Parts: sequence; C-alpha cells; structure tokens
Amino acid sequence: MATMTSKQQARRERVIEVTMELAVEGGYDAVQMRDVAMRADVALGTVYRYFTCKDQLLVCVMAEWTGQLRDRLAQRPARGDIASAQVADVLQRACRSLEREPLLAAALVRAMSSSDTGVSQANREVGAHIRAMIEPLLHELDPETREAVIVVLNHVWLATLISWSNGRIVFSQVAEELRSAARLLLDPDPRLPGRGGV
Repeated sequence: MATMTSKQQARRERVIEVTMELAVEGGYDAVQMRDVAMRADVALGTVYRYFTCKDQLLVCVMAEWTGQLRDRLAQRPARGDIASAQVADVLQRACRSLEREPLLAAALVRAMSSSDTGVSQANREVGAHIRAMIEPLLHELDPETREAVIVVLNHVWLATLISWSNGRIVFSQVAEELRSAARLLLDPDPRLPGRGGV
C-alpha cells in the first residue's frame, strides 16, 4: 500500500467495495474475479495485481470491515464496569455487525480458512484490528497474560464463526461463547477467593 499511487489505492479500495457488495448479494460463490473487475470497472489483470486469489480479496474485505469497526469503537467506547464485560461488549458488537449480513459473514469466514500465503498476511491484519480493540481494555494485566488472553479470544472467535458457518451452532451462540470465554479468562474464580483470571 505504501508504494501505491493515490489512483492505485483508489482502484484497490473500489475492488474491495465491489467484492463486499457481491458477497452481501450472493455469498462466497457470487464473488468471481471477472465479475469483480467488471463491476469495479477495472481490468481483470488489475484485480490480480492487488490480490492473488478470491480468498485473499475476501479476507481484505474482512480487514477493511474490522478496521471500520475499530474506528467506530473509538467513538463509542466499550460498555461495562470490568474488563470481561467490556471485552464481551466489543466482541458482541462485532458479532452483531456480521450477523446483519449473513451471506457476507459466511463468505468471509470461509475465505479466512484458506491456506493461501496472501490470505495469511490479510488474516494478520484482521488480527491486528481485533487486538487494537481488545488490548486497551486489558491494561491492568501484565504483558504476558494480556498477550495470552488476546490470542485465546481470537481463537475462540474464529472457531465459533467457523462452527456457525458450517451450521453447527446458531449465530447467537457465537456471542455467548465469546462472552463465556471473556468471563473465564478475566473474572476471578469464585472457587479460589482472591485469585485473578489467567
């Protein structure tokens, strides 16, 4: 991105916008590179110059979406009196945003499971946005514990989304699993008085 001209960046952003539109309309199978190029009014070679495959393109949509969510959260801070409640609030907002567009959500989750090298890099960007939303809420934890909590929550989030996209759970369970994970990781254990989370 840093080496792109403003026109190239604009074309890339247009390709991402069109991909999101197609996924909202018809899900994973509706996103075809040729159709993306036609609707974005760019050459097919231009699409491939920016994205090696459809899955990378979809995960870049996910990165764009999580970046927008991060910006919105900066305007409306997490609700709750304790860290577990605040983390759960952030993750539930993310879930509600995805739930509003189920075809898009299913397409993004499917793409995130790809082993393509370009997808891995885009997945890291998604993870960085999620981290940026959660990390400030965990400032009271020592760095090692904070890192462990973020990693586990990321894994729970992705695993529950995959279970939902495969039809094993309903979407409301995704939010509930995340809320439970936040409580288990961050709330004191009532069976062990005085002991903190992880």
